[in-house]
Amino acid sequence: MKRLLFKSLLISVLAGIALYGYVSWPDVTVLKRKNPATTALMDLRDGEYRKKGQKPVRRQIWAPYDRISDNLKKAILVSEDAAFFGHRGIDYFELKEAIKKDWEKKEFKRGGSTITMQLARNLYLSPSKNPLRKLAEIVIAWQLEHALSKRRIFELYLNVIEWGPGIYGAEAASRHYFAKPASQLSPIEAATLAAILPNPRNPREKGLIYRRNLILARLASVGHISDDDLELARKRPLFGRGEEPRDSVPASEPVVDSALYP
Repeated sequence: MKRLLFKSLLISVLAGIALYGYVSWPDVTVLKRKNPATTALMDLRDGEYRKKGQKPVRRQIWAPYDRISDNLKKAILVSEDAAFFGHRGIDYFELKEAIKKDWEKKEFKRGGSTITMQLARNLYLSPSKNPLRKLAEIVIAWQLEHALSKRRIFELYLNVIEWGPGIYGAEAASRHYFAKPASQLSPIEAATLAAILPNPRNPREKGLIYRRNLILARLASVGHISDDDLELARKRPLFGRGEEPRDSVPASEPVVDSALYP
């Protein structure tokens, strides 16, 4: 009953937002077969570079869904949205918990965003904590879920999400941090990339190690890696060789292959 009331209240608020035209709702159906050439977040970051008098940097190489390691997909699912394939864009339990925590702390910090909501934000909105932006994110997430398959939503997410300054998508991130294509990521490399997502522009080593090991533990709990592999992985340095990440994608490389989705 409480969940039904929560949904009804949420729908009422969203309807009000739509009527007042907070945002010009995008046509998400074009994403069925066309990859986005840019996103709202990319454009925002480009503007930040220009304000500093610097040339914008984008590293992105589009990788079809089947050319991205299952290890990375599973690491992201267990860390970002374990219920992704079971919900319709909104995880009502997580959203309710986020609203509760924010209300208690009188601030807007905890997101409660699903993969679909994160994609909506990256494609069309901003990373601000404005509650109206959050509501617009929910509406667009619903649109995405009705227009696209789960596989397509996840593919878009894996290719546009931010993984560091000027680094977008799994392929560019894999080459930058591990000098290999995204199809070849090991479980520990995948867990490391997934650990970067909450704070891609300013990750802290201690926090990254903790989050990576937490993701690895979750992967072990669902049988994706063995307990022995988990113990070995926990002892590995962040980037496998005890080195800083290597950048194998030229800084000037433009967005690649944003044409028709095969």
